[in-house]
Amino acid sequence: MTVHYDVAGGVATVRIDRPEVLNALNRPTLEALRDSFRRASADHAVGVVVLTGTGERAFCTGADLDEQEAFLDRPNDYWDWMNRFIEAIESIKDCAKPVVARLNGMTVGGGNELNLACDIAVAADDIVLRHVGPSRGSLPAGGATQWMPLVVGDRRAREVMLLNRPFSAQQALEWGWVNRVVPRAELDAAVQDYCTELLAKMPEIVRATRVQLNFWKDYSWAMTVKMAREWLTVHAASDEVAEGLAAFHQKRPVDYERLRREMVEAGQEPARVAEVARDLDQEVHDV
Repeated sequence: MTVHYDVAGGVATVRIDRPEVLNALNRPTLEALRDSFRRASADHAVGVVVLTGTGERAFCTGADLDEQEAFLDRPNDYWDWMNRFIEAIESIKDCAKPVVARLNGMTVGGGNELNLACDIAVAADDIVLRHVGPSRGSLPAGGATQWMPLVVGDRRAREVMLLNRPFSAQQALEWGWVNRVVPRAELDAAVQDYCTELLAKMPEIVRATRVQLNFWKDYSWAMTVKMAREWLTVHAASDEVAEGLAAFHQKRPVDYERLRREMVEAGQEPARVAEVARDLDQEVHDV
């Protein structure tokens, strides 16, 4: 079981349980996340949902790269994988109950997109948040390109998305990326504080308020995510993705210089052949 679902005192806890791969997301995990949040939505005894990960190293680090490597040979299979990711994100965003992200460890890539789909985020003070798509071979359009500008502002979102630097929990707090940062020993108490307050609200009005608050999230998502799925599928077997995956598995830096050099040199050899052919043709005519 890669996702655990427990209910106590009106709070459902959804916990990603793949600590051996830093709680990375494969297809069964995405499906279990989707099913857990749909279950919480339908259960009137649940008033709040908490999303977290197992252990202290990672909340979630996005896509499982071993699974992603299979798409190099069968890129069109990525389309269905992305569907599972979209379903998981939408099950959080559209949950009938408010969702608190308990950020217990590094929150990277698709893991941050899970975080952004939640309503409130509480982080341990020793974690980092980060996106690595342009560094590693993925378009971060499963929520990040759509929602980071809404959360931290356009310029800051571009810094996060394009430079791929790690950000401390304190920096995330200052930017409004998370709501609260506490020492790790106080993480559960801080999460419970939010849950207690949320449970002391009218459930139907809370549900409707979330729908209204989601207007811009829904708009940006609906306008972009389907084309993102298409582009990611087309690009799933590209040289950039292959290089990113190879660098990860070989524990070496990505060879950005080679990728740029091959882009510059693309088509040059055929052009040279055509030039030689034209020269020969001219020599024949001269004779």
